[in-house]
Amino acid sequence: MQNQEIPPNMIIAEEETTNIRQEIEKYAIHWKWFVLSIILAGIGAFLYLRYTPNLYEVATTILIEDDAKGASPELAVFEELGIGGNQKNIANEITILESRSLINKVGENLKLNIAYFKDGNIRSTEQLKNELPFNINFLTADSFLFDFSTAFKINIVSDTAFEISNLENENKEQHSFGSPIDYNGLKLIITPKTIKNTDETFTVSISPLKQVVQGLRNQIQVTLLNPNASVIELKMQSRKKAKAQLILDELVRQYNKDAVEYKNLIGNNTDAFIKERLALIEQDLIQVDKNAETFKTENKLTDINTETGIVLATNSEIEKQIIELNTQLKLVAYVKAHLKDNQNTLIPESLGLSDSNINTSSSQYNELLLERNRISKSTGGKNPVIINLDTQLNQIRESIVQGLDNLKSSLKISLNDAIVQEQRMASRISTAPKREREFRDIQRQQQIIETLYLFLLQKREENAISLAVTAPNAKLVDAAEGAAHPVGPNRKMIYLTAILLGLAIPFGIIFIVDLLDNKVHTQKELEETIKAPFMGAIPTTSKKDRMLVKGDRGSLAEAFRMVRTNLNFMLGNTEVSGKAIFVTSTLPGEGKTFVTINLATVFAMTDKKVLLIGADIRKPKVVEYLDISATHKGLTEYLADKTVTFKDIIEPQERGFDLIQSGIIAPNPAELLMNGRLDELLAYSKQHYDVVIVDTAPVTLVTDTIQIAPKADLFLYITRANYLDKRLLDVPKQLYNEKRLPNMSLVMNGTDPKKGYGYGYGGYGYGNDEEKTPWWRFNK
Repeated sequence: MQNQEIPPNMIIAEEETTNIRQEIEKYAIHWKWFVLSIILAGIGAFLYLRYTPNLYEVATTILIEDDAKGASPELAVFEELGIGGNQKNIANEITILESRSLINKVGENLKLNIAYFKDGNIRSTEQLKNELPFNINFLTADSFLFDFSTAFKINIVSDTAFEISNLENENKEQHSFGSPIDYNGLKLIITPKTIKNTDETFTVSISPLKQVVQGLRNQIQVTLLNPNASVIELKMQSRKKAKAQLILDELVRQYNKDAVEYKNLIGNNTDAFIKERLALIEQDLIQVDKNAETFKTENKLTDINTETGIVLATNSEIEKQIIELNTQLKLVAYVKAHLKDNQNTLIPESLGLSDSNINTSSSQYNELLLERNRISKSTGGKNPVIINLDTQLNQIRESIVQGLDNLKSSLKISLNDAIVQEQRMASRISTAPKREREFRDIQRQQQIIETLYLFLLQKREENAISLAVTAPNAKLVDAAEGAAHPVGPNRKMIYLTAILLGLAIPFGIIFIVDLLDNKVHTQKELEETIKAPFMGAIPTTSKKDRMLVKGDRGSLAEAFRMVRTNLNFMLGNTEVSGKAIFVTSTLPGEGKTFVTINLATVFAMTDKKVLLIGADIRKPKVVEYLDISATHKGLTEYLADKTVTFKDIIEPQERGFDLIQSGIIAPNPAELLMNGRLDELLAYSKQHYDVVIVDTAPVTLVTDTIQIAPKADLFLYITRANYLDKRLLDVPKQLYNEKRLPNMSLVMNGTDPKKGYGYGYGGYGYGNDEEKTPWWRFNK
């Protein structure tokens, strides 16, 4: 009869939310693996930091002179001479500092494509050229070295000799210091400096300069320190601090050198223009002087009589005006000729043209052309800035040409007026000798050419001064200096990463194993699927201690006593009498027979008459577990032969209970179990025994157990932990829901006491006869 009363010490499955503590304990039970993983990760991090070179950060700071904020007082005096810098855009200067062309010059000057390393036992250490115990002089042209790629080793054999080989220490060649070498297309000479240790090995690596420059561009960081200032910081990280300092210092030096060269373009162009014109004017001046000399000789002139005061003074003023106008016309003609013959070149400045607009336009044209040439060095011709600058240059050039034409027309008008006035004055002095007039014409030409010659000499000196005082773009604020402490590798971060990795690896492994695991492990998993009463959990023990004996007080015996107590409640009273308990499982190997025998033993310990029937007549195991002879008649003989009586098959056991063996394996076990003889046997057993425990066959293999199930007062369904597939829990679930097994109850076999299944009976004074596992043994 189905009994609904549940014993108070028995747990019934309930709907529960996720137990966070249980999830934590699932990982905490493997704490030894976590500790081991963290230790190994820490050792790995230590070895990584031990043999990884430190990374240092080197920085230098420069001040870009911003001409928009006004020139310095020392240079203000040169503004009258047309000397002045271009207004610089900080973004453009940063672009130039990062440009490939500038860094390529640094790489060429320092020969950065050649690297030297001192070989160690585990890693190599980079060396600067001045740190080597020898000098390497490459006889090969730099243009070849900059595109070459190779690597070789140099092993110092003695104070006078060395070996050269490839990276695999093959093809060794021994040479003397100072002798020319031709190795793999390279011509070089190696000379000793200070040989302290022999048998040292150095590696020389030559890479294409283009690759090295690209790497440097990625390493060097150029940033504006303050948006309101023009201070720029150049910073790079390197494993060789001294090498990074050399690179940054050379970068600033090369930047200033290029800036000075750009600034001198106008001065050099103006200087060439003045020298060219001086050479021509000098010839004209010599010719005029010769004409004057010839005229005086032919006309025998030794002194020139002056006109009357007022006429001569007026005439003198007019002549000065004519001279100035002719000088201006000459300058206009020179500048127009220069513009016509030299396209896209700088225009000479401050030549003394009377039109200030032309001088201003010339200065603007030169500034824009210089800026355009500088930016085009680091950008392409299709850059919007270049196109915009070209448009402005064309407009300014056209404006200058138009201005020169207008100035020429104005000067001609003024000159014509002056000539008319001069002619009027000439009529007033018509009495002057013709020779005097002719001489004045010659003298006038002489003065015009001499004035222009002296003017150009003055401008040449002014231009020379401007070239001498050209200031660089950048002022060094802080020289390249590296931090005392390395910025990498980040030791704290690496150790923290190692700890996290040490935690993550076992966590991930456990998580994946748990995710892929489809076995039943815990009582909770069993109860969540099957809502049947749970009788108890049987812990795992050593094989030699699996069978209980009378007086046993170990954890295994206490677990079976707990099952026995719960069975008494399930059967309705504490004094069980004449009750048949059937034991089955889903699959073979789940400990069904083991539980049956030990359950019979613990019932026998209470002085009850117990009968154990081996009803698994297909694959009997009772005899094997009890280690007794199988010659005695058993259940099969009783079912098949009506002459066999109860007394013929019942045999007493030393464990305190009686046993009916399974007998021989019959060809038709299902028919034998249903022929009625089993009913008679069970009826007899219930009359003469307090407890009848029947070991039946697994339910998924044969129908034997289902056929005889109605004859049971209670069914114990055995499930083995870490053995049964979770998907097979649907079998007992269906049997329970359909009530095909009377009073079905659950028992979990093979649980681990350390994981909470055995409840640690020894800790409550019951004694624990199991040997404790040492802490250093990583057993589950």
